[in-house]
Amino acid sequence: MADKKLKITLVKSTIGAVPKNKKIVESMGFHKLNSSVILPDNAATRGQLAKIGYLVKVEEVE
Repeated sequence: MADKKLKITLVKSTIGAVPKNKKIVESMGFHKLNSSVILPDNAATRGQLAKIGYLVKVEEVE
């Protein structure tokens, strides 16, 4: 079984975001607006996405 991955793109600025959510975005590896990271599809990543879903766009990658 292949490991599922998620391509996550930061599409909204964190300037007005809650400080905790800014830290989540930073910890996921984002540096600039419209940058993308590929992370494993697991419970930890899904939990982070639940918090910052309004800032990002998520796509499944194989």
